[in-house]
Amino acid sequence: MTKSVTLDNFDRRLLELVRRDNLEPARSLAEKVGLSESAVLRRLRRLRKEGVIVADVAIVDPARLNAGLTMHVLVQMEREGSAIYNAFAAGVAARKEVLSAWHVTGSTDFVLLVTVPTMEAYEAFTNEVLNDDRRVRSFTTLVGIREIVRQDPSRAPLVE
Repeated sequence: MTKSVTLDNFDRRLLELVRRDNLEPARSLAEKVGLSESAVLRRLRRLRKEGVIVADVAIVDPARLNAGLTMHVLVQMEREGSAIYNAFAAGVAARKEVLSAWHVTGSTDFVLLVTVPTMEAYEAFTNEVLNDDRRVRSFTTLVGIREIVRQDPSRAPLVE
């Protein structure tokens, strides 16, 4: 189980700012939160060390790269059980086509966010990952037409 970390108001404000732009200089962050530059740098180092900040990444616009097709795939497993779920989860986590995956409640067991360049590539993916896996009972594919709200981790509120 993941250990919780205690955050104060300075930590929360810093996290809000770096979630929007992690390249903002410490000097600017310090002015915005009311701390010294060295205090900001110490706090950011601690937040990384404690695993609160897990990565500093660039968010790429897939439309600029001609990414192709985006699918949401709803997967229902043949049987329940942690060994079955864990094995399936490990398999999809290893696939480059799977951008995100969730184990969910309800009649669907997993929701996958899949991006492929062509429908032929999606067919190959489903044959390799879903059709040939005896643990999978069924799956439903929802093809994305247009993105309405971009996946953006900075939109989620920080939990107190």
